[in-house]
This record gives sequence, structure tokens and C-alpha cells, in this order.
Amino acid sequence: MLINDTRYRSYTFQFVALLLLVLAFGYLGSNLLDNLQAAGLNISYQFLGEPAGYDINQKLIPYTSQSSHWQAALVGVLNTLLVAFLGCLMATVIGVVVGVLRLSNNWLVRQLMSVYVEIFRNVPVLIWILIIMAVFIAVLPQPRDFRGDDAEASMVLGAFAFTGRGFYMPAPILGAGAGFVIAVFVASVAGIFAFKNYAKKSLYDRGKLIPTFWPSLAILFVPTILVYFLLGRPITLDYPALQGFNFQGGIFMRNSLISLWFALSIYTAAFIAENVRAGILAVSQGQTEAAASLGLRPRRIMNLVILPQALRVIIPPLISQYLNLTKNSSLAIAVGYMDLTGTLGGITLNQTGRAIEAIFLLMLFYLTISLAISAIMNVYNNSVKLKER
Repeated sequence: MLINDTRYRSYTFQFVALLLLVLAFGYLGSNLLDNLQAAGLNISYQFLGEPAGYDINQKLIPYTSQSSHWQAALVGVLNTLLVAFLGCLMATVIGVVVGVLRLSNNWLVRQLMSVYVEIFRNVPVLIWILIIMAVFIAVLPQPRDFRGDDAEASMVLGAFAFTGRGFYMPAPILGAGAGFVIAVFVASVAGIFAFKNYAKKSLYDRGKLIPTFWPSLAILFVPTILVYFLLGRPITLDYPALQGFNFQGGIFMRNSLISLWFALSIYTAAFIAENVRAGILAVSQGQTEAAASLGLRPRRIMNLVILPQALRVIIPPLISQYLNLTKNSSLAIAVGYMDLTGTLGGITLNQTGRAIEAIFLLMLFYLTISLAISAIMNVYNNSVKLKER
């Protein structure tokens, strides 16, 4: 019955295929253990608790050379997530702008955007990383060039310094009550989204157009500024200052991080731009003509009519671009940026000789972060896809 009855035949074949797959993986695992035993090796992760013995130049959490290997791996994880987050954010902004401008009625703008897309997406990202790194080192001044009476004048707004070693910017110092100010700011951001949803619903339901730009700015800044001064300015800034042969204080972003961030962003943005252009072209021209006949201006036609429908085409390939950017960040070691591949998959692996364990953890991290990005973006994709009655 399990084979001849069409109601159960498919389940039988699937069960047999699953059983064979489990047996195949079991054989491979058993073969791996036998080979390791024959070579006198064993799987152990005790090395993660041993002192790392090496420094990391860019770190988001406290770390010294006497910290353990797992702490070094954690620093690498955070560095990877940092450049992936910044890269996805910047690539999305650039990609959307370039994708829209590629359809501009201005011939010069359209051709310039086409040249950008064709150049950046057809040259390997590693080359762009090295080029941008070389430009930063060659063009930007070194900290010693800021010495003299005009040192502060050489800084941007007296607070930002762009050097060949990296970028320096003010660092926030949080005092008593700073958490409440931050909470008000986060609530203001949520209030902007709520207000824009209300304005869109008002436009769709009653045809009433509510301005959103200036009210959004007021919602974002007014409550936060009021709370900031009422609490006695609990957040101050630590400005970078030239002391000796380098800047001290503030936030320091190494040129390796900046070059990797910029290269991944502009490279991935070229692909996102094509996704955006394809999504816009997938929307019928009649939609634009109908919106124009109702008196909508081109900017509102794009924001209210075209892009909401184009998102259904843009989001699925956009997920793949985010995943590619995250995995391409493993090229960071080329410019000395210590991400997870450089710490756990590089120095830690070479020092401990635990290649199988280190590579397995490396694969597990990239698999986990990729699945997390896919899950989050799929939730958003389901919220914008066409819902049939």
C-alpha cells in the first residue's frame, strides 16, 4: 500500500530519501572520527579558554593580549557585525538613489549612473578594497601634519580629523539621566513612523494630504532637546585632540575599517541599483500615468505609487545582496581589519593548530548570521507582498 497507493507513495519516497541522507551523513561523520583517531587528533574546544597572546587594533569591547581566544573571537564577531551593518545601510541608500537616477529623464545623469554601475560591479571587490585603502593612505594627511598653531583649523568643525591612520570624531560621555534621553530619542523615532503611517492612511482613506517633513523633524528633535536640557545636559562629548604624535580621545575608526566599509558599500550598491531599477520597471507605466492624471507630482508618484509596488520585486534579490556583503566582509584581512576570519580563522587557528574546530565555528557563525538576515528580511518581505483577497 505504501508504494502502490498514490495517497502514501510520495511519503514513502521522502522517508526513504531522508533515511539515506541520514545514513550518508552518519558515514561521513564516522569516517571523520576514524581518520582523526588514526592521526592522533581529537576534537576539543578547550583552546578557547587559553590566553590569545595577540593584540587586535580595532575593538568594540575591552580586550588585551592576555584575554582568551573566545574573547578574541567575540571581538572578531562584533567587528564583522559592525562592518556588515554599516555596509548594508550605506549600500541600500546609495543603491536606491542610483537605481532611481538610472531611470532619470536627464541623459547625463542617467549615463553617469550607468557608468558607475558597470564599473563597480564588474571589478572584484577585493581590488576596490585595496584601491580605497591606498587612496586613504596616500591622500589623507598623517597626524603629524596637524601639528602647529593651525592644528584645530585643519580639523573639520574643530571636532573631526581625517588622517591616513583613520578618522577621529567626538565620543559621547553618558552621565546620570543619559539613558532617559536616549529612551526619549528612540520613542521619537518610533513616533515618526507612527505619524507617517497616519499621514499615509489619511491620504488613502480621506484624500487629505498631511505634510510630514517638518512635523517629523519636530517629533525627532524637540522632545529629545527639551528632556536633554531639563535633565541638565547629561550627555557631553569627548573631542579628539593632538597629543604627541597622534590624536587622543574621541572615537577612532581605523582606515582599514573605513576602506572596507566604503568598498563593500559602493560595490554592493551597484547590484542593488540594478535590483531597484528592475523593480521600478516591473511596475506598469499605466500606474505612473494614472497617478499623474490625478495631479500627483513626480516625487510623490515615486514614493506613494511606484516604490511600494516595486518593493515586491526588489526585496527578494536585496536579501541576497545583504548576504553577499556580509560574507564578502571576510576579505577584511587584506587591509588588516581584524574580523572573525582574521581572529578565529586566522591567528587563533595558526597558534593553536585547531583547524577543524576553528573552521567549524567560523562556518557556524556565517551560517547563523546569514539565516538571521534572511529571516528578518523575509518578515519584511511578507509585510509588503501583494495580499490577495
